[in-house]
Amino acid sequence: MWLNRFGPLAGLAFVVVLFGSLRPTTFLTLDNVEIMLLQTAVVATASLGMTLIIVSGGIDLSVGSNIALCTVMIALLLQAGWSPLAAALGGVMTGTLCGLLIGLLITRLGLSPFIVTLGMWGAVRGLAKGFAGEQMVFAPETWLNQLLSTVAGGGGRLLLPWGVWLTVILAFLTAGLLRYTRFGRHVFAVGSNEATARLCGVRVERTKLFIYSLGGLFAGVAGVLQFSYLTLGDPTTALGMELDVIAAVVIGGGSLAGGEGSIPGSIVGALIMTVVGNGCTKLGLANWIQEIVTGGIIILAVTVDEVRKRRTA
Repeated sequence: MWLNRFGPLAGLAFVVVLFGSLRPTTFLTLDNVEIMLLQTAVVATASLGMTLIIVSGGIDLSVGSNIALCTVMIALLLQAGWSPLAAALGGVMTGTLCGLLIGLLITRLGLSPFIVTLGMWGAVRGLAKGFAGEQMVFAPETWLNQLLSTVAGGGGRLLLPWGVWLTVILAFLTAGLLRYTRFGRHVFAVGSNEATARLCGVRVERTKLFIYSLGGLFAGVAGVLQFSYLTLGDPTTALGMELDVIAAVVIGGGSLAGGEGSIPGSIVGALIMTVVGNGCTKLGLANWIQEIVTGGIIILAVTVDEVRKRRTA
């Protein structure tokens, strides 16, 4: 119980203190904290949907490709003269439809989530390249470009950029959905034991369909933030981001076996990865060292999860 609730937070405090003590003049500054929050926003937003999916015992390997497709669709809609809000909603709807298609393939055909999302990983990436004509899609400048701008650059009020506030609000809403609603209880029930949940009257197929649709919706919102960060549509962006999103959930206490996970834990997990990457950069470490450190943290998180499950059994 202690590991579930406070382990990720203790890990975040440890890495902050570690890098803060090693580079106090460059790491522990307001500007650097703001940069780390901006770097975390996209992965953290996508991890909200991934938390629901992993808690239900599933997986989604296509989230990075989905984000790329959403940035392309937003840029194309802006080029076509759509308003910024309508273009953003179009991007979110694109992500939601991808999630809905994944859910239909899993529930109607009885296919493995790993196989379905692995196939969608390539198909959605190819679709993004096709719509973009295998090149960047430039779009007129709108207020969407300011969502992940610094506060000094006009990107927000109340000390945080607008995109970060959006992530915080969505995190609170999703945490409430998972903890205080019947749907949230069904998500945990399906992930803990699907057969038992079905016998207890849970409509498993409908629940899974809603879960993957929500996962796609959050990928769409992450696509809006990624578009704001890039200021254009890029069919090659977010390559490998699905691993970062899954890692954030696992580091935050989520179990790949299903039945365990939380929204606060996933947000903390995303922050840990950003702090480690930023701290290694401040120390002047090469990228390959950063990747080794990040991989080690993921292995440690999975090991802790396995030990916890064995002790519980």
